[in-house]
Amino acid sequence: MEVQLTNRQQHILWATVRHYIATAEPVGSKALIEEYDLGVSSATIRNVMGVLEKSGLLYQPHTSAGRVPSDSGYRIYVDQLITPFLRDATRTETLAKEVEVALQKRLHWENWSLETLLQGAAQILATLSGCISLITMPQTTTALVRHLQLVQIEAGKIMLIVVTDGYETHSKLMDLSPVPEETQRESEVIDRELQIVSNFLNSHLRGRSLLELASLDWSQLDREFQRYGEFLKTSVAELTRRTFAPTATQIMVRGVAEVLRQPEFSQSQQVQTIIHLLEEEQDQLWRLIFEEPEPEDLGKSKVTVRIGAENPLEPIRTCSLISSTYRRGSIPVGSVGVLGPTRLDYESAIAVVAAAADYLSEAFS
Repeated sequence: MEVQLTNRQQHILWATVRHYIATAEPVGSKALIEEYDLGVSSATIRNVMGVLEKSGLLYQPHTSAGRVPSDSGYRIYVDQLITPFLRDATRTETLAKEVEVALQKRLHWENWSLETLLQGAAQILATLSGCISLITMPQTTTALVRHLQLVQIEAGKIMLIVVTDGYETHSKLMDLSPVPEETQRESEVIDRELQIVSNFLNSHLRGRSLLELASLDWSQLDREFQRYGEFLKTSVAELTRRTFAPTATQIMVRGVAEVLRQPEFSQSQQVQTIIHLLEEEQDQLWRLIFEEPEPEDLGKSKVTVRIGAENPLEPIRTCSLISSTYRRGSIPVGSVGVLGPTRLDYESAIAVVAAAADYLSEAFS
């Protein structure tokens, strides 16, 4: 969302969000004057809050009440205001360290079953975040490459054939862009080139996930073969998504009772729909929190924040969902997330999720 705010508007929006997160009460100018050193008068704060309301970043639940952040206001806060206005970076760093230490102390990988370990990790995450924690069981089947072959089918068309470690065969037909200065090339020359590239791929990918193609060092190929690199990356990524799509696994859920005591969940019907989603429709939730990265993002930690109506699932459209994947090597195998009201301590929740995902990635690797 592109909203251009002045420094003063940013500062007042930041203070409003922080105060509302802490109190759950609509925020007025008097509260901001008392709690934050904004350096402006109460009248100026009221004017700015009026502008922020017109921009859709704040709203008044009642005519005589103060303002409350909207989903858009929280989005601006998360995307633009956390870092510049972060007053206590050591707090989030300390919290991340607490997650790591707690997981190291309480989880014993050599003695416990995998399910028990992840249940324990989910409980720790719920306790430290104050949210509902969600940790998926890892993918048990990750297809590995046994053999790859590039075959010329006709002029300008090449088939990539992949045999996995389970002896399953997958193929993808690809269009090869012609070399500008040499559009007509002998079939034998193309065949020799394809065999060289096939040998290169097999030597680097045999026994590894097809997703790891993104990490190949194409500079090892002679210059005349470089043109195969980009179209192979794109084509293999498409083939991977189509044939090796991950399957939904069990989600460890902890911390439900504590979160549902929050004032945002006072209506029993809303509580029932959330519990039904967590217990009966985990496959929908799994598809939301387990996001496969693009090949160029393999091995990178990325925390996704979905706020309110950004969540496609109706039961949690009044909630915020923060998630990240944990990996085995560079391949994502599971996910870590927290679910809470939009009135959420985003700095802490993001730090906790990132720390837990990093810890599990290290453990699984």
